[in-house]
Amino acid sequence: MQLIERLEDIKSSFKNAVITIGNFDGVHIGHQVLLHEVIEKADAIDGTSIAMTFEPHPIRVLKQNNHPPLITLYDQKVELIEKSGIDVLIVVPFTKEFAAIKAKEYVLDILIKRIGAQVIVVGEDYTFGKNREGNINLLRSYAEALDIQVEVVDWIPISKKSADRISSTRIRNLVMDGRVHDAHKLLGRHYQIKGEVVTGRNRGGKLLGFPTANINLHDELCPKPGVYGVTVESMDGYYKGVANIGYSPTFDDHEFTVEAHILDFDKDIYGQDIRVNFIQRIRDEIKFSSIDELSDQITKDVAFARRVLK
Repeated sequence: MQLIERLEDIKSSFKNAVITIGNFDGVHIGHQVLLHEVIEKADAIDGTSIAMTFEPHPIRVLKQNNHPPLITLYDQKVELIEKSGIDVLIVVPFTKEFAAIKAKEYVLDILIKRIGAQVIVVGEDYTFGKNREGNINLLRSYAEALDIQVEVVDWIPISKKSADRISSTRIRNLVMDGRVHDAHKLLGRHYQIKGEVVTGRNRGGKLLGFPTANINLHDELCPKPGVYGVTVESMDGYYKGVANIGYSPTFDDHEFTVEAHILDFDKDIYGQDIRVNFIQRIRDEIKFSSIDELSDQITKDVAFARRVLK
């Protein structure tokens, strides 16, 4: 995949460009349908499949501090879009100046003249231009005058029994509520966090008999505090594990931590970045009356995780 991080770096328009535009936070199943449609349309006309997104997320510029945590930060979003098979990803630096571009200028000067769009693939709620003045009808009117095709992809429902659509907001709320199994259904993959393994409080192995990798999170969105069955990806391989998120109430730490006990693993991974995939929530955090009681519960959590992660 070709990654272009400024519009100015596009020196000539792309051959038979088929493009979709969006924030793509989470690159969830709904986004994947859009990307797949772009790839199919491009293949049919011997063209170039293109996705265009924005960095930072527009809500961060327009609302500044009043914004929710992102499901996928920039690097992971790029990685996931690349996995979709898209030919070109254009990342537009989002500024207030860019937000002030009028709808007509946005379509004619950027999408058509600079990028060379022949087919524009968008979702039903697509808006664009200053103050979101552009909508599907306006886009179609511009496209018709220039013999450009606009393809509107239907929303993807969360299930056969529900008309509610898959959205980044819904996924974010599921993760924050600890419902990682349900989030998986909408993401098309398990929710994942990434972080560096750092020195912890040095009691997981010594006090509890369960050494843990303490993780300094790179991500913004973290599941609800509790204990989870997880898989862990490190430089050394792919492992099963149990992760604890929260404040360790038994020790009265009052310090938020994310730590993972990796099953059947005894390697030194301090300083490494690892990825933790959340498979199933096991339980809430509980304040135990003794270290032994906590250790016994962790033994049960590990046994449960081994069953869940088979």
